[in-house]
Amino acid sequence: MSTRIRILPENLTNKIAAGEVVERPASVVKELVENSLDAGCTEIIVEIESGGKRLIKVADNGCGMSRDDALLSLERHATSKIIADNDLFNLSTLGFRGEALPSIASVSRFTLETRESGSLEGSHIYAEGGRIKEVKVCGMAGGTVISVRNLFFNTPARLKFMKSSDTESGHIGDIMTRLAICRPDVRFVYSNDGKLVLRMVDTDLKERISSLFGHSFAADFYPVEFEDEHAGITGFVAKPDSNRSSTSHFYTYINGRFIRDRVVQHAILQAYRNLLARGRYPMVVLFINVPAGDVDVNVHPTKHEVRFREQGKVHDAIVSAIVAVLRDAPWMRHGPVAKTGIYQESKLPVSDRRVEEVLELPEDFRNSAVPGVGIVPLENRQDHTPLPKNEPDAAIGESTRGYFSSLMYIGQYQGQYILCQDASDLVIIDQHAAHERIVFEKLIREFASDSIESQQLLLPQTLELSFKEASALRENKSGIRQFGYGVEEFSGNTWVLNAVPGLLAQGDYVRVLRDIIEDMQNLGRSGGFDQALEKICARIACHSVIRGVWQLALQEVTSLFAQLDKTEFSGNCPHGRPVLRKLTISEIEKMFKRG
Repeated sequence: MSTRIRILPENLTNKIAAGEVVERPASVVKELVENSLDAGCTEIIVEIESGGKRLIKVADNGCGMSRDDALLSLERHATSKIIADNDLFNLSTLGFRGEALPSIASVSRFTLETRESGSLEGSHIYAEGGRIKEVKVCGMAGGTVISVRNLFFNTPARLKFMKSSDTESGHIGDIMTRLAICRPDVRFVYSNDGKLVLRMVDTDLKERISSLFGHSFAADFYPVEFEDEHAGITGFVAKPDSNRSSTSHFYTYINGRFIRDRVVQHAILQAYRNLLARGRYPMVVLFINVPAGDVDVNVHPTKHEVRFREQGKVHDAIVSAIVAVLRDAPWMRHGPVAKTGIYQESKLPVSDRRVEEVLELPEDFRNSAVPGVGIVPLENRQDHTPLPKNEPDAAIGESTRGYFSSLMYIGQYQGQYILCQDASDLVIIDQHAAHERIVFEKLIREFASDSIESQQLLLPQTLELSFKEASALRENKSGIRQFGYGVEEFSGNTWVLNAVPGLLAQGDYVRVLRDIIEDMQNLGRSGGFDQALEKICARIACHSVIRGVWQLALQEVTSLFAQLDKTEFSGNCPHGRPVLRKLTISEIEKMFKRG
């Protein structure tokens, strides 16, 4: 009786294994370049043709191999990088499985040329479909050159799923970018169909980012340096305004290895959680260093996923490292800050006779309400929720001021935007977003100390709720009360509202309460209490601050700026909208065709 289970022939097992390692031409480039980096090279040259389908050639000036080692490198599970079981948990190299070269050779026409630095001659090996066809000596410089031709020539089913040459070369470009960021000390040259695409000299990380993405892109990045007992984190994070619609600009590395790990991505998004609008993602370049024994990279053949021994602690370290940068909003202090306060006049140089040509501003114009621009006296304004009061140590005239208090105040535009000058830049501040951030941070602090101000209603109101709403309110009643609401169960699904947050006393507090109940239903099941808390505080802040067209007195502008200077993450409102925008003098001159 014949058996139904049989051992597969070697050529077939090689093709199956190649399917795990070699997904597309970009996978080949990744494996070969990582081998070159492991070989200690200082220069890597990558050439491709037809998106890598016709040719992939990777040359390096690394340590090279002897003839015997070169032949062994084409055997499955042959590697110089691990010896014993324990080596798997103390990896310092990018490759270690011994699968890349035999997998690539099994689905291509493969040429390996290599020479050790101390050897007089090199070795040339040619394989086709995984079978070695030729071995001979050759003359060459020290290092290794690998040529992969006609990828997937013997697996037509795989070849059929290849994309266009432009698409495949784009994937290779992404791989080259990730690897070039990882090792700024190595020179990289990349050409496509004979055209030079990248040429990068050895440099530091900031210059490498500039050479890859452009100086304007790199100017949006700010350095990260953090270390605790669980992880060391370095790199750069971008200001919130520089965001993308996907995580394509998450360049994250564990011990020098590029990864796409869910724990790391969640930590990044957690750090930016109140600075970006929904569906927008930041740009980061982060190097996370942990002891080799605390991370397992042997999870998937692509090595993009890892497992941490102390997952939560590494997550928290990443959040702390990024928040430490974002909290100070360094992008607002980029360049010189004007020395003048918001009451004082500019000290910037002006053209000849300019001062003599400008007349005194008429007093009646200075104090009158001008449509769209200007300051309306307090007695002429409608009542609205007052801005936080200024505190003595933030008053204009102090020797040290924060960024906002150091701006030179120009005026108000359309009753919604505050115009200021920062050195030679024009700064436009969204007064609603600014006030919203101040109140949001205040609510978070007060909630933590159980001190959110509550105001009793003169006439209690009854609320008719749905069964679902009543159930959620009953379950979260203590949390609702912490936000300043006084609620009591009356009968059935009817509740009595007898107190509201002081910030909402003049607003639509019933609508906000219903929204809070809805948030607690939705977020309580998935995101945890912290996420629910922040969303609810953002909602209360949005409904309690100045909205629409409101003319501000100069004292209120001063107070607003002083409060912003004391507020963390003051560059964005809690929903992610920017608090300010800058127009440089060169941008303004370009508008008027003066540049």
